[in-house]
Amino acid sequence: MRERYWRIVESVLMTGGLVLLAIFVALHLHKTILSSAAMERFNAVEQHSAAENKTVSRVGKRFSFDFKLWSKDRIEAYKRNLNQHFEPPLAVLRIAKVHLEVPVVSGTDELALNRGVGHIASTAEPGQGGNIAIAGHRDGFFRVLKDVGPGDMIELESIDRLDIYRVHQVVIVPPDDVSVLRPTLVPTLTLVTCYPFYFIGSAPRRYIVQAWLVDSGRPATPKLQQNTGSDRSYPSLENADSQLPTTTKRR
Repeated sequence: MRERYWRIVESVLMTGGLVLLAIFVALHLHKTILSSAAMERFNAVEQHSAAENKTVSRVGKRFSFDFKLWSKDRIEAYKRNLNQHFEPPLAVLRIAKVHLEVPVVSGTDELALNRGVGHIASTAEPGQGGNIAIAGHRDGFFRVLKDVGPGDMIELESIDRLDIYRVHQVVIVPPDDVSVLRPTLVPTLTLVTCYPFYFIGSAPRRYIVQAWLVDSGRPATPKLQQNTGSDRSYPSLENADSQLPTTTKRR
């Protein structure tokens, strides 16, 4: 009787040991599978993140953006808008000194300025003569303007021409000063952002970089700039931190 009892105990223990061993092996395999899957997800995220930093130009060129100077909020806003549909950019803006190459999109709403820099309505369009005004966020693409000064070169490449400008002045103006957006006889490029660059809250001033055309792929066409009267309406810079120039909201 006692011998039978110990055989039962031995059988139960062996069965229990085998069950525990099977559980251990199953857990180990499960952990290995999960680890492998996690690594695959991580690699996919890394590849996706690298792709997120690029956008395609109208000629198929890919832009690669440097986010080192950007605010965290602006980076997140840029990434949230990656799946939005955009028309091909009007032009490409380049400032070699600060390693900036960015698409110029139509309009200055929040969506546009999170994906590039925006052409300001009522000013000359890229490829035309007169005053071409472009706005950008001070905590995003245009933060590098703090390091741009007189004599620096700027390129504006549109679909069929390349215009080269030299910065002739940097000015800081009140938000209601729209004189910087008015037509000019000299072909001019005006870059607008909010100021100070690292101000917390709604920035009280506007930072203006103005450059004159020094070379072009073909003669500038003074279209839309012949009217130098006061009847033309220009967007106000007053609310530029919520919309520069009617938009560039800065948190």
